[in-house]
This record gives sequence, C-alpha cells and structure tokens, in this order.
Amino acid sequence: MISSISRKLTLIVAGAWLLAVSLHSAPKPNLVLFVADDHTAADCGVYGNQEVRTPNIDRLARDGMLFRRAFAASPTCMPSRAALLTGLMPIRNGAHANNLQTESQCREGIRSLPHYLKELGYRVAQAGKTHFAPKSVFPFERVANSEVPEPGFENNRMLRMDLNVEAVDQWLGTVTNGQPFCLVVCDHSPHVIWSDKADYDPNAITVPPNHIDTPDTRKARARYYGEVTKMDANLGKVLASVEKHGFAENTVFVYTSDQGAQWPFSKWNLYDSGIHVPFIVRWPGETKSASTTDAMISLVDVLPTFMEIAGGKPSGNLDGRSFASVLIGKTNSHRDEIFATHSQDGSMNLCPMRCVRTARYKYILNLSPQNEYTTHIDKARDHDGGREYWPSWEATAKSDPRAAATVKRYHWRPREELYDVILDPFEVHNLAEDPAYADVKRDLEARLVTWRKGQGDNKTGPEPVPAGNKEIK
Repeated sequence: MISSISRKLTLIVAGAWLLAVSLHSAPKPNLVLFVADDHTAADCGVYGNQEVRTPNIDRLARDGMLFRRAFAASPTCMPSRAALLTGLMPIRNGAHANNLQTESQCREGIRSLPHYLKELGYRVAQAGKTHFAPKSVFPFERVANSEVPEPGFENNRMLRMDLNVEAVDQWLGTVTNGQPFCLVVCDHSPHVIWSDKADYDPNAITVPPNHIDTPDTRKARARYYGEVTKMDANLGKVLASVEKHGFAENTVFVYTSDQGAQWPFSKWNLYDSGIHVPFIVRWPGETKSASTTDAMISLVDVLPTFMEIAGGKPSGNLDGRSFASVLIGKTNSHRDEIFATHSQDGSMNLCPMRCVRTARYKYILNLSPQNEYTTHIDKARDHDGGREYWPSWEATAKSDPRAAATVKRYHWRPREELYDVILDPFEVHNLAEDPAYADVKRDLEARLVTWRKGQGDNKTGPEPVPAGNKEIK
C-alpha cells in the first residue's frame, strides 16, 4: 500500500517537473487568442458538421488539440467576454447581466489579462470587436483601425461592423523578437446581421431537431453558415500573418467563440447550444497534432493557462484553473463539473438561470419561471436575427402540434431542468420530475447551491431595468 502511494506521488512530482521544464526552458511563447462572435461548437467541420465550410478551423485542429468539452461562463456577449479575460465568473467580476448599463461592466479594480501578462513582460494588444468595459479593467494596447464598418454600411454601422485583418497584419509587423506578445483578435462574425449573399443552398441544409423546419428557417441558416465561413476566412488570414512574420513556431494559437449562435435554445440559454464553444489550441512542439481531449474546461480557465504558459503563477483568487498540463499531454482531465450563469439582456429574456454540467448530466435552475422568456429572436423588429424566420414558426405552430410545443418550450421554462446530455444532446427531454433520476438531480442541485454561495450569488430574479436602458446587441 505504501509502495503504491509512493509510486503515485513520484509520478505526480515528475509530471509537475516536466511541465515546469517545458514551460520555462524555452523563450516565452507568443499568445494569440482568436474569438469568434456567436459560433456554436457544433457548427464547424471538426465538430461534426459536414455542411458548413470551415477549412481554417479544420486545419488548425489538424495542427493542434481540439477540446470536445469547452464551455462559456455565460451565453451572452459582455458577461462571457469579461469572464474569459478576467478568469472570474460573471457575478464575481460584476459583468453578469448584458445591456444593463453598469451591470454590463466589470467592477473597478478587477484585474484582467493585460494586467497579468504585462507584469510577465508581454506586449498585450487587442483587435476587432471589444464589448468589454471599463477601459481601466481592460488596458489593452488597441490595434488601430482593426474594427471597420462592412462595405456599404459606413453610415449604418449598428450590427454591421467587421474585423480588419489587414490592420492585424500591420500590427504584427511592428512586433520585435525581443519581447513576447499576446494578441487577442475578436471577429464580429457570425453574429447577426447575417449577409444575404450566403453561398449555401437552403434546401441542402439540415435543420436541428429542436427547431421548426420552414423555408424561412432554412434561408436564415444558410445566411448563418455564410457568416461562419466568412469568419473562418478571417481566421485563416490571421494564421497566415502569424506565419508570414515568422512567429508560428513560437506561438500558442487558440481559436474559440464567446458563446453559441443567435438561434432559439442557443444564445441566451444554458443549453449546450448556448454554452458549448469550439476550442482548439495549436502549440508547436507541445500540443500533439490532430489530438483531441475530453477534458472539461471553462473559458475562465484561459487566463490562468496563459499565465502559466507565460511563466507566471496564476492567482489563487481566480475562478479559472490552468489546463496547461492538458495541452502538453500529461493529463486528459481537468474539471469534474462546469458552472454557467445567465442573467438577462436589457428588457428582454427576464428569466435568469444557473446551471451545473458534468460529463453526463446538466441541471438548470430557472430563477423566474413565472416570466415569459423572450429575446431579440422573437421581439426585435429593427433588424434580422429572428425577424426573418420567427413569424414562420408562429404560423406553423397554429396547425402543427410539434411546432406548437417547440414555441411553448421557447417561451416558458420550468423551475428545474435535468438532461442526460449523452442520450439527449439537444436537451429536449426534461428528467427533473422523473423519480429514476431523483438522486442525480439532488446531487447536482446541491453542487449548484454550494457553488452559488461561494460566488456570492444570491439573485432570486431579474435586475430592475433602468429607465432609458439601451440594448447592446
């Protein structure tokens, strides 16, 4: 018995030593984080979608490590990005509700990626979409002219902004070999508004089984796929720039998304379509090419991982935990459970929710089940993003019982939801009231209660909507 324990301790110490040698024996690697906007993990080739074209994401996966179980901390823009960049969950960093003025911003005094990496000798810059605030919490060097209006929309920029990859290339040309850099590149796609010029045949597209299959749904999905491919092309250009400037061999390159796409049961929801994000890491000489891992990670884990790769020691105050040992193949596990939160989006979806997910089950607690759930998908009339297909769902629901049940499920959520995400990946069969799963529900509920107490999360419903509140799409 003692001999067995001794051998295990020896292996643990040896693994830690090898990780330390790997991270500190070579020059500090550069760090590039490419963040898509509203890209569901299932909607790219290497995650199983054979219809959407994502050649650059697929190539990155062939060159690096694909995480099958990576999750956003929140399924909406500002809370998710704040968690990614601070290593703190939304309630703790302050940016827990989207589009509620101060609730959309981190609290003053919170430290983020630029603070930590600058202290480790890095030049830290950000290009493209921001959607995080205030500037004191995120003191990035801004890549000039990296966010521009789409051609033809110079005078109508709302939801029509784009990533200028040429500006990213120019910035990389200013980097010297003497200082490592961290570059965060944030695309605007595939966030709505989706282009009408999508090169996809709506009739050849598979509609998810939890959606309503109408011609308008198919047209919208073809447009969404077009935006995914557009974003993938930008990713390819950034990869090419990193290679052109000679940084590829000493750069950790990460691709991910802030949350799932703007579809029903996706963005603004804690179902996997809302929080399961693509996550691929290429680290030449460290990550094994064409490898995959089942390690469960949260986007709050990115900051401490970058810190460890950069030679620092992650703060014990963070919610995130470094998964650097997963990247170099020393382990295939990281977390036993993932937590995620959603509050609200201005005056819409006033239905805050919390969840805990394990490798097999998901438990969702809806704090305000008495409120009708609404989003920009069914309410916004000033732009596409639901307006173009939602009326067809409502019309179909008048005569089709299945469609009627789908629309009802969209608008009304029970207090508790429990899903077997292996047998039911689209999370349509709620097991919360099934006696056979009582022990599972009790266990996950207890975990969520304990975690919320540790977070200081005592919310019982939506935040009051300030007068004159403006929506931030």
